[in-house]
Amino acid sequence: MPQLNPAPWLFIMSISWLTFSLILQPKILSFMSTNQPINKTTTLTKPLSWIWPWT
Repeated sequence: MPQLNPAPWLFIMSISWLTFSLILQPKILSFMSTNQPINKTTTLTKPLSWIWPWT
């Protein structure tokens, strides 16, 4: 059964994982996000009650 032989894909997976974690990830994390999060105060508004015409 060829899928049980780890030789062809284990090396490729480990090299790609190392490439991502050692080379690409620091470059991606160095970018600053364009929208910095801000502290926004939440204002709770009381919902208006309905005005029923028959009352």
